Amino acid sequence: MKPRPTPASARPSDQALQVLADAIASLQTGEEVAAFLRDLCTPAELEAMVDRWGVVPLLLKGVPYREIYELTGVSVTTIGRVARTLERGAGGYALALGRGATSTAETSR
Repeated sequence: MKPRPTPASARPSDQALQVLADAIASLQTGEEVAAFLRDLCTPAELEAMVDRWGVVPLLLKGVPYREIYELTGVSVTTIGRVARTLERGAGGYALALGRGATSTAETSR
């Protein structure tokens, strides 16, 4: 599939994204971050982020997409997007996992 460029007006500026990242980094505990995310995001946005994070370790373990879908209920399309991000993204998933973060898939298995 041909990638579609995101219009510049639809993306946050690097500076605006850095301000948000700095706000998150200023928080000291997982509970503080969760409170911030609950204030910042809609329930649907939170659910989408939780779903994406939950499939990361399963993809890294080589679990097939269909099996991940059966285990988590996350759509195969979303699983594919996460897989592409793991391969060609900014490295944030790997960084968080490398620092000991766990996903809901790991904690529920």
